[in-house]
Amino acid sequence: MKNQKMYEESDKMISLIQDDYGLLQAMGSFGINLGFGDKTVSEVCQDNHVDCYTFLAVVNFAINGYRETENIGQLSIPTLVHYLEASHEYYLGFQLPFIRRELEGSLDEGDNLAKLIMNLYDDYAHEIRKHMTYEQKTVFPYVQSLLDGQKPSDFDIDTFSRHHGQTDHKLKELKNIIIKYLPSNSQRNNQLTATLYDIYNNEQWLKQHAAVEDEIFVPAIRQLERSLLKDDVSVKISQMIGKNNDNELSDREKDVVVSLVQGMTNKEIADHLCISTNTVITHRRNIARKLQIHSPAGLTIYAIVNNLVDISTISK
Repeated sequence: MKNQKMYEESDKMISLIQDDYGLLQAMGSFGINLGFGDKTVSEVCQDNHVDCYTFLAVVNFAINGYRETENIGQLSIPTLVHYLEASHEYYLGFQLPFIRRELEGSLDEGDNLAKLIMNLYDDYAHEIRKHMTYEQKTVFPYVQSLLDGQKPSDFDIDTFSRHHGQTDHKLKELKNIIIKYLPSNSQRNNQLTATLYDIYNNEQWLKQHAAVEDEIFVPAIRQLERSLLKDDVSVKISQMIGKNNDNELSDREKDVVVSLVQGMTNKEIADHLCISTNTVITHRRNIARKLQIHSPAGLTIYAIVNNLVDISTISK
């Protein structure tokens, strides 16, 4: 049954552990060291350079199932990624080998069933390693790209979420085989029972880890993607506005267009506007570049559409 208490920054860190000792491993993955005395959660997080809001989001989810939905943008993505990476390191580097040694020591080496059980466990370990390695090599680098302001076009967090299925079915099978089929009179029964207990804890840890990814990590990255998309759209709009401004004719250039539409030569335009002929030629070059219009007919249409001249004043 879930603890209904919502832990806050002002709570003593030791009280969290007393309520749920399973947080010891989570604290290690966050990079929080033991020996913090009677300090509060906020003080301990500050001492260990851990984002307190993100830490509490994971803790409250793990202990009482609370899901952060309204203020998910406050989560520290780097802190969350560090936590998940460290959890992978713990599980692959310590937990899997530890249980294998326990299991191996609990079984009779000469028993063919023992060999099959070890093979089943090794298959499970391989599947878990493959799953977590995929996240290390694909998902976390993708998130770092988002944090760097880049959005790769060949991947998104929903792709990961759709393929983030259960990976513990082999562990369940292993657990059931041990319970149902191993001889009950084994001299190593106590050791096997202790190993089975660790396998249960291992199964629970894996479920919680997957739930944190599904319920906290994926929504946080999805929001980061949306935020980046909005920023990208804003930049493109700004660029378009800037581009339009760059292509907008100056008042003098508009005067030149009107004169050209009225049929004046370069010299007549220069005399009319009190500028040099070379300046008229420069204006005409700039007008052609900005409007991408080079013909008199095209300039006439432009002048009429933009209300520079009245169509009734144009000679047939």
